[in-house]
Amino acid sequence: MGRIGIYGGTFNPPHTGHMLALREFAEKLQLDRVLLIPDRVPPHKEMPAGSPDAAVRLELCRLAAKEYPFVTVSDLELRREGRSYTVDTVRELEALYPDEERIFLMGTDMFLSFDKWYMPDQIVRHVSLGMANRQAPSEEEKNAILAQKEKLEREMGATVYIVENDLIEISSSAVRLLLRYGAGEEVLPKAVNDEILRLGLYRTGADLRSLPMEKLREESLSLHKPRRVPHVEGCCELAVHLAERWGADPVAAARAALLHDVTKILSGTEQLILCRRYGILLDDFDRQNESLLHAKTGAAVAKHIFGESEEVCEAIRRHTTGKAGMTKLQKILYLADMIEKTRSYPGVEALRQLAEEDLDAAVRSALQRTIAFVQEGGRALHPDSVQAYAYECEQAAEQGSAGK
Repeated sequence: MGRIGIYGGTFNPPHTGHMLALREFAEKLQLDRVLLIPDRVPPHKEMPAGSPDAAVRLELCRLAAKEYPFVTVSDLELRREGRSYTVDTVRELEALYPDEERIFLMGTDMFLSFDKWYMPDQIVRHVSLGMANRQAPSEEEKNAILAQKEKLEREMGATVYIVENDLIEISSSAVRLLLRYGAGEEVLPKAVNDEILRLGLYRTGADLRSLPMEKLREESLSLHKPRRVPHVEGCCELAVHLAERWGADPVAAARAALLHDVTKILSGTEQLILCRRYGILLDDFDRQNESLLHAKTGAAVAKHIFGESEEVCEAIRRHTTGKAGMTKLQKILYLADMIEKTRSYPGVEALRQLAEEDLDAAVRSALQRTIAFVQEGGRALHPDSVQAYAYECEQAAEQGSAGK
């Protein structure tokens, strides 16, 4: 009796993570072949706006599978009307492959929610389950996986295989974002990336360089999680005000503020993908503090995707740490990010007032507060912040001496 893997999903788009996971499944479960089956209409979620139709996704899957001779792309679910319920698929596959063990393949999140699927007890009558454990799971996640395995085996009579997977996990939603950031070639099989670019899928054909302000606002906010949008809008509003108050360019301030967190939505792993794409050199501090990388990747995206000026890009690059000898625009963005109207912490009102009275004094106070906050948390200080604070103090001292 042979073994067949069944790998379903929207594949919107099919990416390198999918294909490497299939290779890992095939090797560790000793599969003779894998059926890759794109959904027609996913049962548990709506397709994101602008997604290609099922026929296009099927063709992208075929392109992705060309380099994997053990993978067969099936249009089984596309030939059925309505939502693509797994129970219907596995029943059809049992009729097609009655003498082979059929293993339904999935990731950790799908496995942990499997008992909430439509008719899960019927699914496991027709297939075994194969789950790829994500890289370096926490102790809590390990316990949840084992508990779910025992529950499905005990209550449904399921056969469950747990596969240790050393591959980097990345979601299709992250891939769609990376495509918009110009990094599709880093996460997609070449044939798939080429076809996406040829067809202009996932808005890859959009020209985002030098957009008018309102269009830039629209594009920027679409790249943030909803809960971050008020921060971006507040930062933009305050940056414009401070630019007008202190004689900087309000247009440059607005554009820098709208784009300052444009890659914040990405995980640390995804930030590193963008760093590779744009040749961003990282030191040990950067690698150990991935939460700060969005400043560097955001600056790269602002330059290469949105066509912003070097002045705007450099302000974005410096908005989390500051630097010695900041320009007026850099100071304004650094402050606006820290004290815009949605920020709430002890001392923020005093800092807002100081920003109205003395820009340089406000920057010194903000840097001092940041340094104290990081030290209190037992974290490493970025050298740029230390140097920026020292420089601003020296400048204040020199001006004080000159005024005597």
